[in-house]
Amino acid sequence: MTDAEEAQVAASTSTTSTTPTDKDAAKICILLNATGNVPIIKKRTWTVDPNKTVSWIQKFIHKFLKLDASEQIFLYVNQTFAPAPDQIIKNLYECHGTNGKLVLYYCKNQAWG
Repeated sequence: MTDAEEAQVAASTSTTSTTPTDKDAAKICILLNATGNVPIIKKRTWTVDPNKTVSWIQKFIHKFLKLDASEQIFLYVNQTFAPAPDQIIKNLYECHGTNGKLVLYYCKNQAWG
């Protein structure tokens, strides 16, 4: 093999090996903390597609906890404010993310804001 062929093979293998990490890097890490009388989710850290909305996370928590249809889930960012349901996670992360994570608190009744 010539040097040019070896470089081409090395370049093609490096791009195939970095594809999974690029896909994982596109996701946003979310830290879910329970507040009040809501059941605690043991797995606190989740990776989410950045184009998902706050309402998608609320529905996910609702289904994960197997709550009744009449029960609501409220989300708060950094214990300060409740984001709009149509807010995109990427925007929240860019403005309020800390230490590489977006910290969200969830509860069944209004706590802050």
